[in-house]
Amino acid sequence: MTKYLHTMIRVTDPDATIAFFELIGLQEVRRMESEKGRFTLIFLAAPGEEGVAEVELTHNWDPEEYDGGRNFGHLAYRVDNVYETCQRLMDAGVTINRPPRDGHMAFVRTPDGISVELLQDGNLPVAEPWASMPNVGSW
Repeated sequence: MTKYLHTMIRVTDPDATIAFFELIGLQEVRRMESEKGRFTLIFLAAPGEEGVAEVELTHNWDPEEYDGGRNFGHLAYRVDNVYETCQRLMDAGVTINRPPRDGHMAFVRTPDGISVELLQDGNLPVAEPWASMPNVGSW
């Protein structure tokens, strides 16, 4: 079973973006800050849609220009088995940009270059060939 989780967009002014989404009925449901990574993640959802269909706002603390659609981050889906899903994609010729080395998360790209995050519910035991597979390009 695959479950839609969220869509991520990068933002330069979190307060203004939250205010915008509040105008269309979304509200902040959770927030995570990473001092080490220098970013803040803010999740928004319509009432009753928490954990079902969310927008993830990613604010990178260091100023960055977003061009070529770089402000749109990725789609995210929970999958039953991240290893099996990645193997099925690889068998179909899809490049795994960020392999599921941790048994939890992988990134792939659509034919049009849109990044898709695949998330395992929990973590599977680390397994080869995934554990030693390097990242390929950006994800």
